[in-house]
Amino acid sequence: MYKLEKLVKHLVLGMVVFGASSIWTAKAQNQLKTPKKVYKLWYDAQTPNRGADYSKIQAGGFPYDADWENWSLPIGNGWLGASIFGRADTERIQLTENTLLNKGKYGLGSLTNFAELYLEFNHQKPVGFERGLSISDAISYTKYKQDGVEYSREYFASYPDKVLVIKLKASAKGKLSFAVRPVIPYLKNPDTTKNRDYRTGTVTAKGDLITLVGKMGFFDIAYEGQLKVTTYGGTKQSINDEKGENGKIIVANADSAMIIVAVGTNYKLESRVFTEKEETKKLEGYPLPHEKVSNIIAAAAKKSFADLLKTHLDDYHTYFNRAQLDLGGAMPNIPTDKLLANYKAGNRDPYLEELYFQFGRYLLIACSRKGTMPANLQGVWTQYDISPWTSGYWHNINVQMNYWPAFNTNLAEMFTAYADYYKAFREQAQKGATNYIKAKNPSALSSSPDGNGWTIGTGASAYHITEPGGHSGPGTGGFTTKMFWDHYDFTRDKNELINTDYPAIKGMGLFLSKVTKPNSEGLLLADPSASPEQRVNGNYYVTKGCAFDQEMIYENHQDLLTMAKIVVDKDSIVGIAEKQIGKLDPIQVGNSGQIKEYREEKKYGEFGEFKHRHISHMVALYPGTLINSNTPAWMDAAKVTLNLRSDFSKGWAIAHRMNAWARTKDGDRAYKLFTNLLTTCTKDNLWDTHPPFQIDGNFGGTAGIAEMLLQSHEGYIAPLPALTSQWKNGSYSGLVARGNFEVAAAWNNGQATAFEIKANVGGVCKVYYPNISKATITDEKGKKLNATKENNDLISITTNKGNILKLTAIPTYNKVASIDTLIAKQVDDKTVELSWGASNKNEHFKVYKAIGNAPSYEFVANITGGSYLFKVGNIASIGRCTFKVTKVGDNGRESEGKLAYINNQ
Repeated sequence: MYKLEKLVKHLVLGMVVFGASSIWTAKAQNQLKTPKKVYKLWYDAQTPNRGADYSKIQAGGFPYDADWENWSLPIGNGWLGASIFGRADTERIQLTENTLLNKGKYGLGSLTNFAELYLEFNHQKPVGFERGLSISDAISYTKYKQDGVEYSREYFASYPDKVLVIKLKASAKGKLSFAVRPVIPYLKNPDTTKNRDYRTGTVTAKGDLITLVGKMGFFDIAYEGQLKVTTYGGTKQSINDEKGENGKIIVANADSAMIIVAVGTNYKLESRVFTEKEETKKLEGYPLPHEKVSNIIAAAAKKSFADLLKTHLDDYHTYFNRAQLDLGGAMPNIPTDKLLANYKAGNRDPYLEELYFQFGRYLLIACSRKGTMPANLQGVWTQYDISPWTSGYWHNINVQMNYWPAFNTNLAEMFTAYADYYKAFREQAQKGATNYIKAKNPSALSSSPDGNGWTIGTGASAYHITEPGGHSGPGTGGFTTKMFWDHYDFTRDKNELINTDYPAIKGMGLFLSKVTKPNSEGLLLADPSASPEQRVNGNYYVTKGCAFDQEMIYENHQDLLTMAKIVVDKDSIVGIAEKQIGKLDPIQVGNSGQIKEYREEKKYGEFGEFKHRHISHMVALYPGTLINSNTPAWMDAAKVTLNLRSDFSKGWAIAHRMNAWARTKDGDRAYKLFTNLLTTCTKDNLWDTHPPFQIDGNFGGTAGIAEMLLQSHEGYIAPLPALTSQWKNGSYSGLVARGNFEVAAAWNNGQATAFEIKANVGGVCKVYYPNISKATITDEKGKKLNATKENNDLISITTNKGNILKLTAIPTYNKVASIDTLIAKQVDDKTVELSWGASNKNEHFKVYKAIGNAPSYEFVANITGGSYLFKVGNIASIGRCTFKVTKVGDNGRESEGKLAYINNQ
């Protein structure tokens, strides 16, 4: 057992003091010549529109709409999501609003399709058809010729104006004619449904306005959508059917037109929605959405298209333009689906890789904004009645992965939506914590309403949260609060620290301090405990002290202790966490050299699925920080585990592996996972697929690219820590390090040529890169600066708010080639022979050992030649030992090591 003081020695607690988010200056971008490129998805064929095929049921028992999932193009503003199909005959625009749920599955409610909007042109012979999505501007488009006339449409979802805007144009006057026909899908008569699982709705047209009004029975949700049609030239006519329920507007002989769409429900994000037990009373007393939606439409209608577009672009560019990435890609002259097909065939294209990176950032801006619901499992897009896995907020990795790129790709503000969601559900989460402790560890129960902290289980929605149990243990809460730690660590926003981040981590720490029980060795183990979704003999496996729970309790306790020092909090939970943390024993190493998922396992795979999609025992590597370069024996064990788990899985699971390999600093392996993600789990519209479509893989992939290019979790900024050999030349700007340094970097032939680092608050800045101590350092005015040399590869320098550090003339370095193999053979009860071979007898090697669960290696010997006899009084007394041999180059650097083991457990 490693007590607190010994673990702290190996862990990264170092914090660099930086500040809040800001846009990278144009001056800094120009100095590194990181180009601002145009990124778009485009296609030369219309999207098929065959509808969902209910004969093809996907994983989880959900229907499949191949056209929507594979071909539609997503735009959104958090208030709504729109999937643009792009057709010349009848355009389909599918609309989603993230609080419109039906009964669904799992007792949480399921997000459902809000409406379908059809624009009927009856253009049957389009010429030169093209549709696309500019993610540089968040604008979708469709264009073609019909009978010699050019027709074009632009679509964007404005966050400031809360509307979807569609502009339609014809190149010849009087040639634009079409019908606007919205449809409310999946209507169910109350008389034919059970448990109020019905949906009613009507569509009426009057003048230039179409109104959709209805009710979702299960939660008693009132919903409304309004479409305002403005024409320039020509005529328009509103038409309703005999019942007055299916209205549409006919536009004839116009020059151009604009459609503005707003949607809403009577949902209000506050505590009572979660604490109220009766489904139909959750929204009781809240006003109908009519006035809200009408005001949105009226305000937007007062603006011209140009004004609406400018407002949209000013808002969107504020966030999207912060980060640039250049891997040498150029806009291709082939459609995106063919570009992806070529990539899958082995023709790697850096533009597609850049596009994928920026697409993830685009999607996050589109579906998670202040005042809106957070990004769910499908972001803010679903065309289904019952969405796959409810389109919920799943807390055993999926919702966390949604926000991994928020911080390192300079989009921290997008996390506000989840933070507000947490504040709304916290009261119910406190009740859940009390219920859990009362049932699982009543001796630790507090009678105070908030005395047991708060918790959350895997499943959640806009109306419900759950408690831990079943297939995921109490560490799920600590996994969730890691987001709040990162929110502070990247932004250093003291107000958010006090009002949001520290209360979240402190309350979770209070709960987690009550979920462990002492074992015979004096360790504190989570009881009960489960590693998410792992099964043994077909059943979810419940045990004590699995790695997932122990690691996440440890991470939350560590973050709590660090934050408590910053805010000077001496509350009792701080002392409790300090006493408990050294007894958690979060990392166990098994006989296969692996990080053990379960304490009772010896060899890898004894419990659970060998290549399970979840790598829950790797959360201490990523997104946690317990396993890092200061715990090299654990890091090597993590590599063994990742190798055994395999590189192929579901989309989001590949993305987690990609980030984990980036944390090991193995850029080529991380890149291999990235290519797996693109080739096996990416749709033609670049959406990630589980299958079915899940957006978390997109977000995880974007975060993984950033993690390859910049890390900062070890107490210093590490530019290019896991640069793949496939990206020989390139640059980036606007990525964010913890403490909120904005970092720009350029490299050539795999070697850094320049870094620029902007301190948005100021403080001590540490930078790690080979030979960085010999670089030239200047400030933003060109004045040469002196840095403190901690070693050849690590420097520190004090900065003030707004300072820009420029590091140039960085000497090159050569990696030392590793030995090929290492063999450990027990000669007798006192001797182990290590052999690895050497090309000549003068080659220099170092031998290390790590006994048991030690986080670090002990130096054993310097050796020339290719073998070593390790002698000890009694090998049986050692138990399990990992040996590591590295090669030492002429420059004094060591290669990556090779491992061998002896096991006497």
